[in-house]
Amino acid sequence: MYTYDNFNKVKDMIAERCAEARRTSEMRSAEMRGLSREIAEIDEELSGTGMLIFKTACAGGDINAVKTRNQELVARRRAIIKSLGFPEDYTDVKYFCPECKDSGFLENTRMCSCFKSLLVTENIKSSGMGSLIERQSFDNFNLEVYAYDAEIYRRMEYIFNESKIFAESFGKSKTSKNLLFVGNTGTGKTHISTSIAKRLIERGYDVLYETTQNIISAFENDRFRSGYGPHEPESDKYLECDLLIMDDLGTEFSNQFTVSCLYNLINTRRNKGLSTIISTNLSPKELAAKYDDRIYSRVIGDGTVIYNFGGKDYRLFGN
Repeated sequence: MYTYDNFNKVKDMIAERCAEARRTSEMRSAEMRGLSREIAEIDEELSGTGMLIFKTACAGGDINAVKTRNQELVARRRAIIKSLGFPEDYTDVKYFCPECKDSGFLENTRMCSCFKSLLVTENIKSSGMGSLIERQSFDNFNLEVYAYDAEIYRRMEYIFNESKIFAESFGKSKTSKNLLFVGNTGTGKTHISTSIAKRLIERGYDVLYETTQNIISAFENDRFRSGYGPHEPESDKYLECDLLIMDDLGTEFSNQFTVSCLYNLINTRRNKGLSTIISTNLSPKELAAKYDDRIYSRVIGDGTVIYNFGGKDYRLFGN
């Protein structure tokens, strides 16, 4: 679900948060030791508490006495800090997330909400539609801009509801489902695509959004670089992500290589059972005229649901 790179990136971020909290705590402790000799002596005694408990337990002694002494020292230390005009918890480690103490995981090994939140943020950044997701979602998709035409309104209401179902049911079936969004510019295709992407990322899925031309360019770059030694293919991510959103199909420059790329991409994802959303300004008839049967059959073939977006350019209505 979450990409390996993003998981490791967030893991490092959480670790740095923890390290920073502990650095701040130690810096403040050093400050207090400089102001109070007694705190310095208490800290020195406390630093040996763990070893003392271990030795006492091994010798069969009473570790409760050691623990009681430790509690007394901590209480005295806090009282001195307060007497110096600082909050008594001034030197405590202040974790960014008190719930997991900046470990990223809870005691039952469940991922903490702070870790999940950062993963969502990183997945949005790497999805290719970060700025769009900040502005567009199911919550602010305004169906009323289609109210001028009852038939178009019903159609868009149906697409909206089915898209929400797709986003919520994604991954719950062994059979992948592909969507083809057809319609003129400004009829809501990108907004609905973004809304689906946002919800799936929130649910922990790896989603990528890119124009068809840029995807093909990635494959071209990999082919060019393959002649110059080992490299990490940038096109692999489009073959492996949980959901790929291909925008503007039909606007790419068409030649033998681009056709081969499209076939390989769509066919590979189908064979792996991975879902794809394709958005285009071309009608099914225009798609049939532009692409050969191999491409066309995979764009609108089995497992693909076609949604015809209608209406005027709804961005003219301020949406």
